[in-house]
Amino acid sequence: MKSFLDEGFLLENKTAAELYDSYAKDLPIVDYHCHIESKEIAEDKHFENLTELWLKGDHYKWRLMRACGIDERFITGDASDKEKFMMWAIAVESAFGNPLYHWTNLELSRYFGISEPLTVKNAEEIWNKANEILSSGKLSARSIMTSTKVEAICTTDDPCDPLIYHEQIKESGFGPKVLPAFRPDNIVDIEKYSFNSYVEKLETVSDVKIDSVASLKDALVSRLDHFASHGCVISDHGTEYISYVKDPDISSDEVFRKKTASKDVVLTPKEITAYKTDLMLFFAREYAKRRWTMQLHFGCKRNVNSVMLSKAGINCGCDTITGSNDFLTPLSGFMDQLNSEGLLPRMIIYSLNPTDNTVIDTLCGCFNDGSVPGKIQHGAAWWFNDNLVGMEDHLRSLCAQSPLSCFVGMLTDSRCFLSYTRHEYFRRIFCNFLGTEVERGRFPDDSRILKDIIERVCYKNSRGMLFEN
Repeated sequence: MKSFLDEGFLLENKTAAELYDSYAKDLPIVDYHCHIESKEIAEDKHFENLTELWLKGDHYKWRLMRACGIDERFITGDASDKEKFMMWAIAVESAFGNPLYHWTNLELSRYFGISEPLTVKNAEEIWNKANEILSSGKLSARSIMTSTKVEAICTTDDPCDPLIYHEQIKESGFGPKVLPAFRPDNIVDIEKYSFNSYVEKLETVSDVKIDSVASLKDALVSRLDHFASHGCVISDHGTEYISYVKDPDISSDEVFRKKTASKDVVLTPKEITAYKTDLMLFFAREYAKRRWTMQLHFGCKRNVNSVMLSKAGINCGCDTITGSNDFLTPLSGFMDQLNSEGLLPRMIIYSLNPTDNTVIDTLCGCFNDGSVPGKIQHGAAWWFNDNLVGMEDHLRSLCAQSPLSCFVGMLTDSRCFLSYTRHEYFRRIFCNFLGTEVERGRFPDDSRILKDIIERVCYKNSRGMLFEN
């Protein structure tokens, strides 16, 4: 029987272990999509205790704790940090089969040298040991990144963000690159009640009078220029469903003026689609001109629990996968129009619904044009799918339809500095996937080819996307 979390963790055969140890284990990390706060890196944040570092803002953990019957007071409420950690230990014991069990214990092992799994019995001891290390200053925000061999990350930033912390990080000479990623959902989602106040905010930061879609685009171009001056080469769009209609019979400018005339106005679905079509085409064209990568993720319905939304706000763990819908028709139309104009940008497409995997993989193959390896590709298994089964299913679908060596690899999508172990988690699963195919005689034991695939997927492709575009 294998020991838990030993050197062969998730590596089920000799070839898999050799591939991981020889080619994947020591590669630097490029995390092209995360929600780390640039302010915490700029200030080299020191964490008071394990709860502040580990549990605050982590809705993955919050969902599990609620499911275990733990009262909200010990999750987002006013319980002490130690009480919250002790409750987390209770939840962890129930997390069989959940990636949180693996992640929790990987993080304790890699950052704190704690080899025994977290349990209710040893929670007090682990709390004290981890906090002693944190109080020593050895695990500040920056030291975590450097000790984990992080080479670059892309934060997620609103167009109105002044990016002052990115400036401070760069000026400080900090080794890992911290680049902004352009996330303009607030100006795309015209149906939201907060849209008008956001337009006013954008008007202020851009110094452009916004009274039409044309002037709105002028303001957004100024923000795109601002992001580009800070090293941005990637955008990120999150939506529940794809909005696109070819040649809408409704003017986006009319829709914009109608909405900004009154925050209480209710737009029709056709009006919303017309506006979003125009804005998303505008953004994609700008990205193509700038040689940026456009991330597009969908299939998530957010904040479905209104009671929890009122108590804990957004990103509190009450989002879910949407059921099947026809995203292919609008998305393929969107891509085809851009491609016909010669302005289809490099794209990474994700759906939170794993049943969409093969559809996305085959769609990507329709628009790769030979200009860039993996120009249009399926992004990593993420959020509810960044687990053992989800990653394996994603890899099987992807390599059945696409060249595996062009895959851009893993991301953390996380707000926690300890989440870089998710790259190790992915690399072990990836090497096991390859090694098992070799052991079964489905792929030759060719070290040159296997080394190239692993290095490209686990590091070189994401690095090249950010620095060699």
